[in-house]
Amino acid sequence: MEASPSDSVMKMDGAQTQEVNENWDLEETTQAEKKKAWGVINVIVAGTALFSDGYNAQIIGYMEPLFKVLYKNGMSSTMKSRLSNSYLIGEIFGMIFFGVLIDRIGRRTGVLATTAFLIFGVILATASHGRTELGMFWMMVVARGVAGFGAGGEYPVCATSATEAADETAKLRKNRGMLVAMTTDFAVDLGFVFAGVIALIVLECYNEANSEGVWRVCFALGFVLPLVICFFRLRMIKSTQYKKHAMKSRYPYWLVLRRYWRPMVGTSLAWFCYDFVTYPFGLFSSTIIAQLETSNSTVQNIGYGTVINSFYLPGCIVGGFLMDRIGRKQTMTLGFMLWAIWGFVLGGALSSIQSVFPLFVVMYGIFNALGEMGPGVATFLCAAESFPTPLRGHFLGFAAAVGKAGASIGIQVFQPIQDSFSSTEKGQQGVFLIGSAFCVVGGLIAWYFIPDMSRELETEDVRFRAYLEENGYDISSYGDALVVNPKN
Repeated sequence: MEASPSDSVMKMDGAQTQEVNENWDLEETTQAEKKKAWGVINVIVAGTALFSDGYNAQIIGYMEPLFKVLYKNGMSSTMKSRLSNSYLIGEIFGMIFFGVLIDRIGRRTGVLATTAFLIFGVILATASHGRTELGMFWMMVVARGVAGFGAGGEYPVCATSATEAADETAKLRKNRGMLVAMTTDFAVDLGFVFAGVIALIVLECYNEANSEGVWRVCFALGFVLPLVICFFRLRMIKSTQYKKHAMKSRYPYWLVLRRYWRPMVGTSLAWFCYDFVTYPFGLFSSTIIAQLETSNSTVQNIGYGTVINSFYLPGCIVGGFLMDRIGRKQTMTLGFMLWAIWGFVLGGALSSIQSVFPLFVVMYGIFNALGEMGPGVATFLCAAESFPTPLRGHFLGFAAAVGKAGASIGIQVFQPIQDSFSSTEKGQQGVFLIGSAFCVVGGLIAWYFIPDMSRELETEDVRFRAYLEENGYDISSYGDALVVNPKN
């Protein structure tokens, strides 16, 4: 029996409809794959930028033993603190300034400015000269402050970019803890370790001689990577969340503080406690080794310091895994408390542990690893997820700045605390015990002040928009797209 014309038409229409649906599904799949690819690329680029910042922050710690040998008249304990602190103080101002800037005029806009300041400051530090050794060091202090201003801006720029890029698809969102951990704290710590490796390589090129060329080459290498990746960063696409929720009019800061004062206090003070402890113990690791083994050469001190700082890396990986499994604030609190317990053990039994030098190196390294496992990785993500997209740069920059204030204070008081004791051993014991007490405080702050947030950034973005509308804020210039309120 022959098919009727109408049957043929129906079959043809069905086939066309199926083909259209298949094309539509293919297009949606392609778009999802493209978003995922761009998300991964943006996360990797953000991590590379923070890696360079970690290198530039840490390289001064590895060069200080060399400065003591080369410039006996200019290098003192006071100047050592100034060299370390100038970078941190520059970071504080950069974090606050660029945190506000990227929320107001866009994530990508801050990239060029932060890179320019960082490169300019590193070039100035590399070229440091003066009529006296003291004059040369003062030029270095100012130059590192300029570099720190650019590096500080990278924290809100990179952390917000990485967090939002890891929210583009459900698969990325599921693993955002690990992704952000690897491209923020892990990247910074890898820069710390890489600084030690580079210092050792350059020293070997100079036949382990204490030469001025060593620190100038090590400083100069600090601007190569930021310059190389700047091109790729300027091509980054805006995140979906920023396009949907950017605020294009005045910010209602009073309404914002009423809603977010508690997580602001929690993320900021937790970051303060973390940096107050981790920066002195990381930056002065080579100095502590030199105090313990006075017969070591410069190469040995830098080498042991690098080994100790290498323990940061597995801590970051474990912390990233835990954040996706047990939660962000839970990982931070657990890390703080384990860090404190290990520090109390080290401080209480320091003389026995130091009598076996390899044991001390390993236990010191585990102390650093525990700090990274908890607050090290969680500070970035808690500060990014606790606030809506239009304010993410503001609050992340502010929390990071408070953290760097803690680092600056910790570095400033580290040496005086050690010197206030009757012996070097008791001084080291004292700083371990005091640092551990700060870890306990940090753990309590994290548990009671940092909220458990939805893994989907859109949830808090929509609630914040609804909150503004309920309180009379004009949302006509809010974002580029209409969003629907989720169920509370």
